[in-house]
Amino acid sequence: MLAFAKDICRKEPHHSEESSNSKLKEYMDYQRKINHEKLIYHSLDHAKTYLQKTINDMRGDENKIKEYLERAFLVSHRYADSDTLMLMLRKLVNAHNATNNWYRLNRYYFGLAYDALNRFVQIFNRLVREAPEKGEEYGIALDMEIDFDDWVRLNFHDLDFMIGKSLPYVHFTFRKRNLAIEGAIKKRVESGMPRADAVREASKEFNIEDDAVNILSNKSIDQKDLELFYTSAENPIYEFLYDTVSEEGFLDGECLLDHSYFLGHQLKGLSMAEAESVVSEIERLSKH
Repeated sequence: MLAFAKDICRKEPHHSEESSNSKLKEYMDYQRKINHEKLIYHSLDHAKTYLQKTINDMRGDENKIKEYLERAFLVSHRYADSDTLMLMLRKLVNAHNATNNWYRLNRYYFGLAYDALNRFVQIFNRLVREAPEKGEEYGIALDMEIDFDDWVRLNFHDLDFMIGKSLPYVHFTFRKRNLAIEGAIKKRVESGMPRADAVREASKEFNIEDDAVNILSNKSIDQKDLELFYTSAENPIYEFLYDTVSEEGFLDGECLLDHSYFLGHQLKGLSMAEAESVVSEIERLSKH
């Protein structure tokens, strides 16, 4: 199974404050209706199927294949060609279907997963609106659209693979990080530092992984980056999310998972300016 930032196998998530917060309960009801495993599977399978069809139909016409990749794989076409993307998608599908292990993704794979999910969620949501009976066949969510911005915020670690590129959704918390990184790089370049050095210095300051640095530096994916790292499904890789006394905790007795859901219910559906206002107020109150 693919290891995202949260356990995609977890059923019926709850938050301790639902009973006293109707908006939070509504948000958690929404979360409980999503079958994340099927959402990811159908997204990857759709991307793989249509990429293979494009390769077959347009074989020999590299320009048309390139045009398709630029439309369908907004992030990952920058570092992988059609054959490499097909190989990566096969690896992701096989890993996702393997229930004995967790498979961790590097930033190259997260970029590809982002592309596949982004494209499929748009298709699924259109079916929910226009042909709900067809949408139901996927078993992802009954009569309900998926909020892609919210899904990414909850299930991705960051969007470092998109640093320097405009984000197609609000992606508030990740956008703030990316803008800060981009600003740090720009400031160093304007002071006379070579861009490669500016990127390297920023990677140290913001703890950016090497694979994300390579993507930011416009380097193609390397053979060693095609590996998915696995660990037994019995290993408690998500245990830290439930720890209420960790140093990463935010409030007394609040674990990271609860904090993430609580923040999510406050940010869901907001514009960048509205989200900025909400977070500023949270920060103000936390200082008192």
